[in-house]
Amino acid sequence: LTEVYSSSPALGRYFRSAQVISFSNESSTVIYQLVFSVPSSTEGFMENSMNPDFIRNVLRQNIYDEG
Repeated sequence: LTEVYSSSPALGRYFRSAQVISFSNESSTVIYQLVFSVPSSTEGFMENSMNPDFIRNVLRQNIYDEG
């Protein structure tokens, strides 16, 4: 995740860290926390670039590109 988000053209300059919060072998589920440092005064930044769907899509696109 660190490589995906730090190299993202859209999010790389804001990305700070990623860490695993919990992991389940039974269901192959990982919960992780992403930390971004974002500008406070940019109009619409949080609604657009920090939208959870947008952040997930950056990861999805990376997975598709690797596959």
